[in-house]
Amino acid sequence: MSAAPRILVATDVVADADLVRKLLAEEFEDTRASTDLARAVTDFESYKPDILILAFNGLEKAERYYLGLYRLGTLVHALPHRTLILCNKDDLTRVYDLCRKEYFDDYILFWPPGHDAPRLRMAVHHALRQMRASGTDAPNAGEFARQARRVAELEGLLAAGLERGGTQLAAAGSSLQQAGKDIDAAIDGFSRSLSEGENRHLVEVRDPAGLQRELEKLKSAKIHKRLAEIESAMVPARDWLDELKTEVAPALASARALGTLAEQVRPLILLIDDDPFLQRLVTQMLDAQPFELICAGSGAEGLAMLRKRRPDLVLMDYALPDIDGIEATRRLKGVAQFAEIPVVMITGNSEKAVVVGSLKAGAAEFIVKPIDKDKLLAKIGGLLR
Repeated sequence: MSAAPRILVATDVVADADLVRKLLAEEFEDTRASTDLARAVTDFESYKPDILILAFNGLEKAERYYLGLYRLGTLVHALPHRTLILCNKDDLTRVYDLCRKEYFDDYILFWPPGHDAPRLRMAVHHALRQMRASGTDAPNAGEFARQARRVAELEGLLAAGLERGGTQLAAAGSSLQQAGKDIDAAIDGFSRSLSEGENRHLVEVRDPAGLQRELEKLKSAKIHKRLAEIESAMVPARDWLDELKTEVAPALASARALGTLAEQVRPLILLIDDDPFLQRLVTQMLDAQPFELICAGSGAEGLAMLRKRRPDLVLMDYALPDIDGIEATRRLKGVAQFAEIPVVMITGNSEKAVVVGSLKAGAAEFIVKPIDKDKLLAKIGGLLR
C-alpha cells in the first residue's frame, strides 16, 4: 500500500461524490470520484483503489455497480481493496447482512447526510488498518493447514527412510560376514582339490599341510583383515544413523502434532451456482463431511468472495447468469494466488465444446447433473488429497 492510500468514490450523482470527497479531504489527499457508470470498470482498473466507497443513494445501485466490476472487469477480484457502503436507514438490515456474509467490508449510515459524518473517516481508517494487518500475501488458515499436512507426511517418509537405511546396513554387515565364510570355504575347497581332488594333476603338492598353513596365513593376513576393515568402516554409519534417529525424533513429533492440528482445519469449498435448489442439495450432501461450504449465486459474486476467503476447492456451474463458468474459471486461474485452487465444473451436459473449453480454462474435473453424491465426494476427496 502506498504512503497515501488511494480512495475511489463511486456514485451516479456528481454532487454526492463532491460531498464525500470534501468530507475525506481533511485526512486523505488521494481521493477520486467515478460518476460515469459507463466508465466504472475503466476508472477502477486505472486507479486501482485501496478503498472503494459506494456512495449511491440506494443499496440496489451499489450492488449492481460492484457486481458489474466483476462481471465486466478483469482486475477487481485480484486487487486487494476494501469496500465501504454509504446507506440509509431503510437498507440497514439488508446491508448488515451483506457485510456479515463478507460481500462488502463495512457500512456507514450516511443518508441523509449529517447522521455521523466523522464515522466515514473512521471507517476508512479501520479499513486501512485491516489491510495493513492482513497484508496482501498473508496466508490463511487453509493454506497453513495444506502446508502442515505436507510437513506431516514427511514423518512417514523420513521414518521409512531411516528404517530402510538401518535394514540395508544390517544386510550389508550380514553379507560381509557371509562373504568371509564363502571365501574361506572356497580357499579350503581349492586346497583340497589341489592336494587330493580333481585338480591334483595340475601341480604336485609335496607338503599339503604346508600349503594349508600358507593359505590360512593368506586368509588371516589379507582377506579377513580387509573384511574386518570394511566392517569397521560401517560402524560410523550405524552410529550416525542411530544418532540421526534420536536427533530427528523431536522434529518428527512436532510434524505429527502439526498434522493433527491441520486435520482440525476443515477444507473450504466454494460452490458457485445460481440455483437455490442445487445449493441446498450440495449443502446436504456435504453436511456430514469434514468440509466447510460457502455459496455464491453468480460468477461475479463468486469472484468477489475469493477476495475475502480463499477456498481449497471451487464447484463451478457452467451456466451462470452473468459470466459463464469457463470465463469465471479463466479469471480465477489468471490470479497467481488462486491459480492452484482446483475447479470442478458442474454441467448439464458433456458436450465436447464445454469440456474442451473448461479444460483450457483450467478446470480439473467435471460433474454432470443430476449430481451423484458418491461421485461428488470421490472427486472432492481426490482433488483435496
